Amino acid sequence: MKFSFYIAKRYFLSKSKNNAINIISYLALIGIFGTSLALFVVLSAFGGLKEFSLSFANQYDPDLKILPVESKRLLVTEKDMGALLQLDGISQASKVIEEKTLLNFKDKNLPAILKAVDSNYVKVNQLKANVFLGQWLNTNYPYQVVLGNGLSRRLSVGILDQSNYLDFIVPKPGKGQIMNPQDAFTKIPSRVRGIFGISEEYNNTYVFSQLNLARELLNYRDNEFSGIELATDENADFKQLKQQIRQIFSEQSINIKTRLQLNDELYKMLNTENLMVYLISTLVVIIALFNLIGAVIMAIIDKKENIKTLSYLGANRSQINSIFFIQGLLSTAAGSIIGIIFGSVLVFLQLKYSLVYITSSLAYPVKWSVLTLIIVLITTLSLGIVASKIASSRAAKLV
Repeated sequence: MKFSFYIAKRYFLSKSKNNAINIISYLALIGIFGTSLALFVVLSAFGGLKEFSLSFANQYDPDLKILPVESKRLLVTEKDMGALLQLDGISQASKVIEEKTLLNFKDKNLPAILKAVDSNYVKVNQLKANVFLGQWLNTNYPYQVVLGNGLSRRLSVGILDQSNYLDFIVPKPGKGQIMNPQDAFTKIPSRVRGIFGISEEYNNTYVFSQLNLARELLNYRDNEFSGIELATDENADFKQLKQQIRQIFSEQSINIKTRLQLNDELYKMLNTENLMVYLISTLVVIIALFNLIGAVIMAIIDKKENIKTLSYLGANRSQINSIFFIQGLLSTAAGSIIGIIFGSVLVFLQLKYSLVYITSSLAYPVKWSVLTLIIVLITTLSLGIVASKIASSRAAKLV
């Protein structure tokens, strides 16, 4: 093996007397360099986009959420809340009520999701920090709400508009015939206290209130909620926590979801996109490696007399094959490593200087990671091994 590596290294580092072969070898090296660089930059860009997209979920979704299974209402006592906060790994807990509603302002109507929260909600997530106009909820004003920027624009409602109320409308539960259509709905008026902005979907969907407004609107009792949102410690054991939480609510059927499970469709979509981009980029690498096959074959033809000399000196077919196989690997490794280095430089330049923008104020997100580096290196080397094996198999035929 040392013999084959020594000869292969000499062939790789030295120039051929034939300029055409030198050009083909350089083109093969440039092709591997370019595709490795492109693969690294593209995966880093999609890694940045994935992190950017998930950062919104981190702002409004809890670490864990307890939901009822058999109905929309979860019965929660102060004893239950105390037991939750005593669990090792749980730092904060917030009771919430969520329900679809119709918003009415002047002559405009929009469907939305009302999310009523307690005063501890701001300790569970970072939503309060995204209120860019007005203020967050205040317990002294139970009928003031905070709604998304998209809803605010579409309803043309501003902060503390004294001329008109923002009405919440939901159907009344029950059976039987209703003579007056207005009796079929419950309507609660409110004032807009603040407007938040996170993501387009969230801005166009959610409006926040205090629990009293939702209880009156939906006829919830004091111990009835839609769920409990939990903030956990960084190293919390979710599996153990879920078992302990189920013991606390042993008399009810509950479902406990992590942030990942709350956004499983988003994660699946992002992972699928990432996989498709990787496969398409890998196809480009495969095409580029045809140049490597051609370069190795041309090197074999160029070294035809040398191969015969090595054979006369005692080199067997396996050793001769190994020489050109290793030469192909050296070209692949050199092109890949240089491509990754240049790709890393481009990624770091984007991180520091924001060279490319999505909009005039939003730089294209990128993420440098060791995992991306390893994926690119393994991909190019694996395909390089196959290409080198195919090309080097022709060397033995000249012996």
